[in-house]
Amino acid sequence: MRVAMMTREYPPEVYGGAGVHVTELVPRLRQLCDVTVHCMGVARTDAVVHQPDPMLFAANSAVQMMSAQLRMADAAAFSDVVHSHTWYTGLAGHLAGQLYGIPHVLTAHSLEPRRPWKAEQLGGGYRLSSWSEHNAMTFADAVIAVSAGMREDVLDAYPDIDPDKVHVVHNGIDADVWHPGGPAPESRDVLTELGVSQERPIAAFVGRITRQKGVPHLLAAARHLDPDIQLVLLAGAADTPAMEAEVATAVRALRDDRDGVFWIKEMLPTELVRQVLAAATVFVCPSVYEPLGIVNLEAMACGTAVVASDVGGIPEVVAEGETGRLVHYDENAPRDYERALARAVNTVAADPVTAAAMGAAGRNRAIDAFDWNRIAARTAHIYDQVRKG
Repeated sequence: MRVAMMTREYPPEVYGGAGVHVTELVPRLRQLCDVTVHCMGVARTDAVVHQPDPMLFAANSAVQMMSAQLRMADAAAFSDVVHSHTWYTGLAGHLAGQLYGIPHVLTAHSLEPRRPWKAEQLGGGYRLSSWSEHNAMTFADAVIAVSAGMREDVLDAYPDIDPDKVHVVHNGIDADVWHPGGPAPESRDVLTELGVSQERPIAAFVGRITRQKGVPHLLAAARHLDPDIQLVLLAGAADTPAMEAEVATAVRALRDDRDGVFWIKEMLPTELVRQVLAAATVFVCPSVYEPLGIVNLEAMACGTAVVASDVGGIPEVVAEGETGRLVHYDENAPRDYERALARAVNTVAADPVTAAAMGAAGRNRAIDAFDWNRIAARTAHIYDQVRKG
């Protein structure tokens, strides 16, 4: 079976959950079928790269993206199945399916109707991305939702979709890559470089600076953290300069009031991120929208307790009271949420024995329930189903 896998992100350019998903899924799928990756960005030897039309260099970014998708669709000839990820390639998947008469499978990692703040980033392009996603979702032969919560969102946002064609296949984790322990041999020791004390509790955050990830809520909650808790932020790739400036202002204000606040803006290699997650007493996920949250799985695989908001698919990953704590998020009561987030972090960090037990349970859960080989097999089964009609 020949599969055209369509994604915006692919190594070495991976900056979000969808990119991680494709990066981990493809090598496992290649044990089951013939996969050709179609992506965007820099030239690669292991994927077909598609660039926007150079004549559109000054166009809205959504228009540029759509022009790259036209090239991607054209290149999918001789495939048996086309599999797209996010709105960035949904149009390509739909057009390839129509052009070549092959099934189109779409994995929903997020939904445009659930992210209205993207209008800040895309302007009128947000209406184009929303149209593109609606079209791809409506006509796809199968939709893969990365959590049961995501499946409910898909059916709520797009009620015309047949529920029978929406399948739940969770994201996964490679527990050999994400694991407890100190720096690997020959690796930098990022925590020592930063000056983070191993004798004090550490609360860590890893994620992009976007409304979805709730970084301003975390920085507001940090004002209520126990003074002994250090906060390590691996936060970059801001959606807009204004968002980065907002976070920078909040970090400066926080540093004026307390010590132990560390912020790294650049995207770090996996090993350095793993060091931070493994050293943390607690990982904090303050997302206001999260279809699943691979980063929670990464923290759990590193043996770290998780405190996270109870949105989207997060409760399917973080087991309340077992692998961490869930905090209720109410968009109409942000201050209550921030104080509750701080209380949960304080409680976990104050009890290192329980925190360690949660971390161990989290790693076991990540290994047992979120194995990529199982996810690849489930995905290939869906390919077989849509090919049989």
